[in-house]
Amino acid sequence: MTQNQKCRWDHKAIYDIIPDGASVLDLGCGDGELLAKLGRNKKVQGLGIEKDFYQVAKTTSHGVSVLQVDLDTGLAGLPDKSFDFVILEKTLQVVNKPLLVLEEMLRVGKSGVISFPNFGHWRVMSCLMETGRMPVTPELPYQWYDTPNIHLFTAKDILDWIRDNDVRLEKGFSLMDGKVFPFHEDDAVNAEEILLVISRSRSKFGSEVI
Repeated sequence: MTQNQKCRWDHKAIYDIIPDGASVLDLGCGDGELLAKLGRNKKVQGLGIEKDFYQVAKTTSHGVSVLQVDLDTGLAGLPDKSFDFVILEKTLQVVNKPLLVLEEMLRVGKSGVISFPNFGHWRVMSCLMETGRMPVTPELPYQWYDTPNIHLFTAKDILDWIRDNDVRLEKGFSLMDGKVFPFHEDDAVNAEEILLVISRSRSKFGSEVI
């Protein structure tokens, strides 16, 4: 598996999760590649939210509708439950107000899909303990002074938030040693990256409980 393929594993998982004809909001959509593919192949009605002007331009070039918005300001212009799915792909750790972003995601979406690097992975923890320095791993290849990750959290942190905030965990996936497995709570130490589908209540697109 190449580094690019490894980075895109959650694209494939999200693509498989989203049903034909769904409405999708992608928070931090980047260049809009995922929404464009969903629109072409699954007739998804997609809208991207992106802060970076150059990424907005790329998203537009893919034929995807996009709003240039800073997620830390919220999504006040979007009505409650106006999208079937809201995607938050490797974005939560780079925003200033992660709890606001999560709440807004579940407000405007019937279901949310979040993926994130697991800072509780054993390799990250071992690196910190052995070196006494912020970890640099294949999954987190940044020095402390140039990392985009400003809020570090683990799988257990997210599971605590889910339990404490009336959130339903519909299903999940874990990336471990280059392979994707169904998520289980025991993966909190072994998963390099994690993807979870969550909602405030039972979604019409899924009812599985982990």
